[in-house]
Amino acid sequence: MTVPKVEIYTRAFCGYCYRAKRLLDSKGIEYQEHEVFFSGAEKQAMIQRSSGRTTVPQIFIDDRHIGGCTELMELESRGKLDELLTA
Repeated sequence: MTVPKVEIYTRAFCGYCYRAKRLLDSKGIEYQEHEVFFSGAEKQAMIQRSSGRTTVPQIFIDDRHIGGCTELMELESRGKLDELLTA
């Protein structure tokens, strides 16, 4: 089984970022966190990778854009997140 590459773009003091990371942590999933500043290089990379989305968090699994916290929680509630994390 290969371990998926999970990346999450976050900002300090973001409740949605905290919730998304807490869910990944609860599943024992390691992820690479990119701290996004107002107009830094990480934010520009996030916007480009996520087709123009500017809100955080933005989450990627194996370079596939999942979306934000709401989309991550929806995948979890539908039982689809584990499939992505073990594919």
